[in-house]
Amino acid sequence: MFKVLRDWMQRYFSDEEAVVLAVLLVLAFTAVLTLGGMLAPVLAGLVLAFLMQGLVNALERLKVPSRYAVGLVFALFMGALGVFLLVLVPLLWHQLITLFNELPGMLGKWQSLLLLLPERYPHLVSDEQVLRAIESVRDEIGKFGQWALTFSLSSLPLLVNAMIYLVLVPILVFFFLKDRELIARWVSGYLPRERNLLTRVGDEMNRQIANYIRGKGIEILICGIATYIAFISLGLNYAALLALLVGLSVVVPYVGAVVVTVPVTLIALFQWGWGDQFIYLMAVYAIIQALDGNVLVPLLFSEAVSLHPVAIICAVLLFGGLWGFWGIFFAIPLATLFKAVLDAWPKQEPAVAPLL
Repeated sequence: MFKVLRDWMQRYFSDEEAVVLAVLLVLAFTAVLTLGGMLAPVLAGLVLAFLMQGLVNALERLKVPSRYAVGLVFALFMGALGVFLLVLVPLLWHQLITLFNELPGMLGKWQSLLLLLPERYPHLVSDEQVLRAIESVRDEIGKFGQWALTFSLSSLPLLVNAMIYLVLVPILVFFFLKDRELIARWVSGYLPRERNLLTRVGDEMNRQIANYIRGKGIEILICGIATYIAFISLGLNYAALLALLVGLSVVVPYVGAVVVTVPVTLIALFQWGWGDQFIYLMAVYAIIQALDGNVLVPLLFSEAVSLHPVAIICAVLLFGGLWGFWGIFFAIPLATLFKAVLDAWPKQEPAVAPLL
């Protein structure tokens, strides 16, 4: 047993750089797990800075001085933040309150429709099954109402946290953009001088995570805006709220598109029933999903992520359970980074016994 363990350690940890990389990974993982809540504004600012760094680089390639490029991009960011807070947030809040008020009427209509099923299909559905399903839905709605009441009573700390984010995140974004080279030199000053392995893994991390964040941010905007235009053109209620859900659903591969289809279908059925308008809406929604998966994703993520779908789903479940939304958002680049570390990890080939 000890010989097997010693041989394994000798094979994978005989290189000093491998030991340093392993220690840094453990420290980083521990810091995120223990201090992730307190460092959430820093993480949010870092993500937004990654999103905007590509635009800063593009302006610098056009011979715009660095400080003016950073100032222009930051001004655009603050303008977009103002539009989001003054236009989009009130619209989403109004639609959410309207949906919550109309929910009892929706449930009553669905209840009347469900009660007709035993009459039309007595061999498939019984009255008892329908009543149990209705009671289960009522229980879930009751739990949601209790959650909404608790949320409204405890909203003051959340508002304080939101104000902290609104103040700290823009400041952090500005300094991440302005002093990115200074911060990089400061961090590298604490790393070993011989760091070829760290450099390879760091370059891979920067490439994967930066490209993923920018691509995913653009995908969320395009899908959300295209869905909103389609829904509002067809006259669907709660178009902005549903478009936001569709845009955010692209963060979770495979599962997100399936989950968000449920509220879109239910609200369309409540509004139009099984009519032509419902069929048109679902056809347009299916086209948007197909274009996202087959056209938009290959364009934005030109370098395909060489991960099996099972590995992607496992990464989403693992990192989402550990870090919530941010874990889901970074699941794919973190899984790709883990694969890159394994590929770059120095290891000695086991000695082969000579043939007699």
